[in-house]
Amino acid sequence: MSTSFKVETHIPFLEELFAPWRNVIGDDYQGYRNHVYRMVQFTWAIKEARGEIVSEDDKKKIMIAGVFHDIGIWIKGTLDYLEPSVPPAMQYLQDQQLHHWKDEVRLMITEHHKLREYKGEHQDIVELFRKGDLVDFSLTALKFNLPKSFIKEMKNDLPNAGFHMGLLSKGFKWFLRNPFNPVPMMKW
Repeated sequence: MSTSFKVETHIPFLEELFAPWRNVIGDDYQGYRNHVYRMVQFTWAIKEARGEIVSEDDKKKIMIAGVFHDIGIWIKGTLDYLEPSVPPAMQYLQDQQLHHWKDEVRLMITEHHKLREYKGEHQDIVELFRKGDLVDFSLTALKFNLPKSFIKEMKNDLPNAGFHMGLLSKGFKWFLRNPFNPVPMMKW
């Protein structure tokens, strides 16, 4: 099956989700925004590359989890950010009467840095999200069969804007304070 992927640089729902967090994220905003745009679209594309359709509800769940998945970095000022990223996402779902999505969104956030394949409740969407983030987190070293042309277009249209360097800097500072727990967000 031949699939043509289109890079979207402005998604109104993502912009709406980001709006309350722009000042909290501060100078890292453009880099984080572009990271989320890339990983969300990589997530969708991985499923589409398998010949499957991403439902509109699943697209929304992925966008919600995407915006909140690393937000704990800024709200708690920590590299141990998985758990602190969950409460604002849960509050958003509650406020939007989307409480029935809480389990899926929570798992997408808490399991997105799992080193091995996620197996468990809501496995399909959680594992898909993990892979989508991993494509971007690995600087596209891991591609999960996504076309090189799509990845190249994604990088050109939504540049890194210092996101990975910011993580490296935060990681180095964390390591100096926590040498026995250098990557607390990673899970086996």
